[in-house]
Amino acid sequence: MTHKWKICGLLLLALLLNYMDRQTLSLTISPISRELGLSNSQYGEIERGFSLAFAYGGLVAGLLVDRFNVRWLYPLFLLGWSIAGVATGYADWIGRTLAPFGNLWWSGGIDPQNTTETSYFGFWLCRTLLGAFEAGQWPCALVATQRLLSAADRPAGNSVLQSGASLGAILTPIVIEGLVTDSQGSWRLPYPVIGLAGLAWIFLWLGMTKNADFLLKPKESFDPNMHGSKPRELPFFRPEILFRLTALAIVVIAINAIWQFYRAWMPKMLEEQHGYSASQVRWFVVLYFIVTDVGCLTSGFLARKLSARVGNHGARVVVFAICSLLCIQGTIASIQPGGPLLLGSLLVVGFGALGLFPIFYSLTQELSERHQGKVTGFLSFVAWITTAEMQKRIGQHVDKTSSHADGLFWISLFPLAGLAAFLLLWPPQREKQGIPSP
Repeated sequence: MTHKWKICGLLLLALLLNYMDRQTLSLTISPISRELGLSNSQYGEIERGFSLAFAYGGLVAGLLVDRFNVRWLYPLFLLGWSIAGVATGYADWIGRTLAPFGNLWWSGGIDPQNTTETSYFGFWLCRTLLGAFEAGQWPCALVATQRLLSAADRPAGNSVLQSGASLGAILTPIVIEGLVTDSQGSWRLPYPVIGLAGLAWIFLWLGMTKNADFLLKPKESFDPNMHGSKPRELPFFRPEILFRLTALAIVVIAINAIWQFYRAWMPKMLEEQHGYSASQVRWFVVLYFIVTDVGCLTSGFLARKLSARVGNHGARVVVFAICSLLCIQGTIASIQPGGPLLLGSLLVVGFGALGLFPIFYSLTQELSERHQGKVTGFLSFVAWITTAEMQKRIGQHVDKTSSHADGLFWISLFPLAGLAAFLLLWPPQREKQGIPSP
């Protein structure tokens, strides 16, 4: 295995840890809610806090990774989110301790004697900090794969990277199944176990990488129609780039919405709406994320294979369209009672939903080498601002209707909007001409 693919393996492990810290709450929220009295609306607000912090954190991280070497920034972000992950296991205690300070700015105030209010505040605070640090994951990772890999290899490299999300989500319910029991407070144990695992990754990363691995290549972007010894450098904000950014903004809203809906709400839906036991839900979540991982890797390597026949653009269109059509299966799941058809439909959606991401990441890496961090940060901001509002409204709707069906139906159609934007705003003739990177 070459050095660059070993680094891709480390990127996979980082995202694995990122997702384990993130996914733990959705798999323990039912016992937390029963013990501490949290409502679906409060859980939606906690997810909204995470999403907003991820959005604004992405902007900051994007600026930083274009300025500083990701070899040093990446472990700093990972250390921050690991600490926030550990703290979540004690969020109710943290909320009770910090309630007097929270009253200085928390809307409506916090009653220090009300366990539900202080717990809600503590979880909101810990998950908001988690989102702020986890926002550094994608700017760092995509700058790394962009500078390590060729354009043809990026879909495959990004699929290896993205599969870390599935692997993390596969391992998380297994860890929780082994640590969480019916006894009160046992939900706390996974948080320090998973959070502290990030320390091992930091040592591996610093030991296996070099500063030179992530340096910007000595390549400038010039107008190919200019002649002479000093060709004119192209500006970044030119019409074709703005069209592409618009397309990517629509795409990322669409694909992030469906992925985050399933991450946050599927376990709760299966347990509380369809009557599956907590253990059954955890094992189904394992299967679900195994399928998503297969979908992710299949997408990336299929695009790589098809590119030899239909070009990079054609391959990406075909794979994105296939994955979008698979996601429509969620509309069938939305009208099913518990049973094989429901679970099978969810698995089909999972296969397609994660398969969309390697294509999206490869498209972002076509815009600019010099500004990859800013591009990633901007798109992350757009995606997570939208997700924040979505999570809030879903929580309110579920409290009102005691059903996830409406959200499941409409979210399944989102990838089609992303496909339409891709086809309309990313024309194939631009791919053939090749737009130099600013």
